[in-house]
Amino acid sequence: MSSVTPGAAAPSGALPPPSVTPRRAPGVLRTRPLVAACFLLPALALLGALVVYPIGYSLYRSFFDSSGNGFVGLDNYQEVFTDHRIRTALRNNVIWVVVAPTVATALGLVFAVLTERVRWGTAFKLVVFMPMAISMLAAGIIFRLVYEQNPDRGVANAVWVGIHDTFAAPAPYPGARPRPSGGLADGGGGAFTTTAPVRAGSAVALPLVAVKPEDVAHAKEALPARDVAGKVTGTAWMDFTRGGGGTPGKIDAGEKALAGLRVEAVKDGRTVASTTTAADGTFTLPAAADGALLRLPAANFATAYNGVDWLGPTLVTPSIIGAYIWMWAGFAMVLIAAGLASVPRELLEAARVDGANEWQVFRRVTVPLLAPVLAVVVVTLMINVLKIFDLVYIIAPGSSLDNANVLALQLYQSSFGTDVNQGVGSAIAVFLLLLVLPVVVVNVRRIRRERGERR
Repeated sequence: MSSVTPGAAAPSGALPPPSVTPRRAPGVLRTRPLVAACFLLPALALLGALVVYPIGYSLYRSFFDSSGNGFVGLDNYQEVFTDHRIRTALRNNVIWVVVAPTVATALGLVFAVLTERVRWGTAFKLVVFMPMAISMLAAGIIFRLVYEQNPDRGVANAVWVGIHDTFAAPAPYPGARPRPSGGLADGGGGAFTTTAPVRAGSAVALPLVAVKPEDVAHAKEALPARDVAGKVTGTAWMDFTRGGGGTPGKIDAGEKALAGLRVEAVKDGRTVASTTTAADGTFTLPAAADGALLRLPAANFATAYNGVDWLGPTLVTPSIIGAYIWMWAGFAMVLIAAGLASVPRELLEAARVDGANEWQVFRRVTVPLLAPVLAVVVVTLMINVLKIFDLVYIIAPGSSLDNANVLALQLYQSSFGTDVNQGVGSAIAVFLLLLVLPVVVVNVRRIRRERGERR
């Protein structure tokens, strides 16, 4: 018997020992498909019941009339593109998709970059992100009050009126008018003029009524003007005695002076002299006013500036978009800040060492490195605004609801509103799905591409 020592060569003609390949443990899906199916079945059942079936039934229902019995083909889709309310909703959705995600992402980027440079950046992020904890319903109620037309109630108009009145003084006596048969008549354009020319050396009475009590709350008592030779004098006062009594057209005890009232002397359509009433309501004009008509300009009585009609037909959509940005800028900021934390600081420092200023670093280094995160934020917000419903329905008043209309709101109105037609509502739902699908497909491709790059 021959023996082979270890390490020696095998004898000629002998077969080499067979190589043994280790067997891989089969995956769970290959060895236990039934177990995997049991785990997936509940999720697939919910997905089918809550997503697939509603989509399929909406597509089917969109080909039938309002009763659901008569087949109408593509008539419902034709109405989607011909009805003026639906076209307004489509136009507003385009505005939403273009403006809201762009502005919210830009603000989030600015907030995320700037808060990295301050100590209290975390507190600031908390404040900006806090609106995300508020429901759409609550946010809509908040901004319905913010955009209230009355400056005493609406914050937006209170600020706007305050800024306006800083640069343009309000009228001293808005709404005031002459007493009938008091020597003043309508001069056109809101101004009032005397019915007869005035004469030097003879005092003129200018009695007014309908003056708001708060406008003369701290006014002095009116005093009769003295006759001054060669000059035109007079008194402007509130010709009203509290509790009744008094003589119309004459200054009675306790009647208030109208201080700060502008008085002009007009001859042949040209202003020859002007003055302002004193604290006691008296005024004096030079001799040039002799024979002229006295005019109280409309600026004395102009209605107080009441701010901007934020929820009117013109501004209702931008106003609601502003409320949306207030809520979602914090969301964009948090995601962008998370992406900014992963940016290599060496690249930023290298750019600064090479002589780039902060704006160049931000534009040429920070933003390109954050491009994937910015794409996620923009796509997410685009999908979100295509479904916007709550804010529009709550903030927009009834008079401006058609001007602020969006597809999701029109879907609700067509399906369950006054003109119930679930065929048209289903057609709008299918159309809205078709608008969302491209955005979803782009997002899925981006995710797959990023996963491929990581592998």
